[in-house]
Amino acid sequence: MCTYCGCESIEVIGRFMAEHTEIINAAGDLRRACQAGDQAAVESAADALADLLSPHTRAEEVGLFAVMRRDEQFTDHIDDLCGEHTTLDAQLAVIRAGDHASFPVFEDLLRHHIDREDNGLFPAAAIALDGPDWVEVDDSTPPGR
Repeated sequence: MCTYCGCESIEVIGRFMAEHTEIINAAGDLRRACQAGDQAAVESAADALADLLSPHTRAEEVGLFAVMRRDEQFTDHIDDLCGEHTTLDAQLAVIRAGDHASFPVFEDLLRHHIDREDNGLFPAAAIALDGPDWVEVDDSTPPGR
């Protein structure tokens, strides 16, 4: 989590960062289930993680990402992050289906992805967006859990 610029004090960014913490914690549950080789526990942990990831990535994409994408300096970065969302969903499904050995690759991508948002995109948003932009982000972001 970014602790140097104060961007977490912006409500939606603070929410996304808190959700990232929940997602990482849920990934730890999935890691332990994979290590134990317990398919039922893997399925349960993967479902719990998906229940956190899906609304989170949707909220990012239709809110903050949609507003930031209009600035061409962020378009490619946003597109990369959205692609990573899709890849994470696909990799999680593979793990849930029984490929427990692929978990480390998933976890590395997940952590790298969160780092890119927390320490890259979110601080950039705090600088690049202004009052009306944040109103639009807030209005278009679905509520959290």
